[in-house]
Amino acid sequence: MREMSLERVRKRIAASLLALRRTAFYLLVAAIVLVSVFPLYYAIVTSFSNGTQVYIPYYLPPSLDLTNFSEAVGRARILPAIVNSLFVATAVVAVAMTLALFAAYAFARVQFRFRRVLLFAILLTTVFPQVAILAGLFELMRRFELYNSLWAIILSYLPLLVPFTVWLMTAYMRALPGELEDVAIIDGASPTTILTRIFLPLLWPAVVATGLIAFIAAWNEFLFAFTLAVSESNRTSSVAIALIWGYTPHDTPWGTIMAASVLVTIPVVFIVLVFQRRMIDGLTAGAVSG
Repeated sequence: MREMSLERVRKRIAASLLALRRTAFYLLVAAIVLVSVFPLYYAIVTSFSNGTQVYIPYYLPPSLDLTNFSEAVGRARILPAIVNSLFVATAVVAVAMTLALFAAYAFARVQFRFRRVLLFAILLTTVFPQVAILAGLFELMRRFELYNSLWAIILSYLPLLVPFTVWLMTAYMRALPGELEDVAIIDGASPTTILTRIFLPLLWPAVVATGLIAFIAAWNEFLFAFTLAVSESNRTSSVAIALIWGYTPHDTPWGTIMAASVLVTIPVVFIVLVFQRRMIDGLTAGAVSG
């Protein structure tokens, strides 16, 4: 009887520890979600506030006043800036991922001298701060008559994102089985065919994940966009939000800034949700079947 009672006590203690562990896990997840989502939620609440309501902490919108949104769309012209950001980020991701795929194939699959040195040199370019290369980029854009254009922003983003995408795609490329490449070479496939028709379907989840990170980085960049495109027609969303400060010099339009921030966030959230679903489908469906 004593042994049975001890066994019951052990089971109860184990069940209690398991319940405590689960509770701690869910509390940690809840805290992470709260810290991550609350700033966006508070920005949404503040975007509906006007006047002195902005300086009062509300946890629910005090009203559904759309004045701040009309100001952001009208005076701040945030919608054309969002279109410019979509064009710039999409073009940068397309060029960076194309270059990264071919470079990653060379670094991961082709044996040549100084391969590790070159790969390390690519990573080393990300160590320099943006302001260190800003003057050189400014002179290059003026020399090639690209200053104050969206193409100047696109070209300036490539040195920031190509090293990052190359390193990530190289790591993913190295993880692919070499037997697939050997069989393709025996069948007479060229390196381009191996990359595009054999490796690319297997790398689709990695391409989507890397492309999303690069897209968000290009979307949020401010320094190069602010310096290399000064006209209103070529402003990106981050620059347009920063320049809202100049509309009312004696009173900071926090409500308009928050409304513009909410509008700028909507396309990014939509794109991330759409491509995240495709990434999860690719991971769960199995790469070999593709």
